[in-house]
Amino acid sequence: MTALISRDELKKRIDDRSVTVVDALGGSYYEQQHLPGAVALTADEVADRAAEVLPDKDALIAVYCSNPACGNSQAVSTALEGLGYTQVRKYREGIQDWVEGGLPVDRG
Repeated sequence: MTALISRDELKKRIDDRSVTVVDALGGSYYEQQHLPGAVALTADEVADRAAEVLPDKDALIAVYCSNPACGNSQAVSTALEGLGYTQVRKYREGIQDWVEGGLPVDRG
């Protein structure tokens, strides 16, 4: 199982630009709102797009989806780990928790 990252730790890492954030929802969900600077990457895109959007396999990567009930973040995390990414973390609480915490989101 993928190691977790908390909202506070993720916020700190986004602020200091030491993490690449991956939105595992993609599509219209990504367009509506996503964590600041997040790249969209769904489980069915990992094999084809991971090397392009995540070139450094040793960089810290935080993957999220909507909330703890959503399995997308684990599916993407597992796929990335299978490709040799070494520092994948899952923000289990997802964008719902982020928004409820009053934190900013990007749109479009």
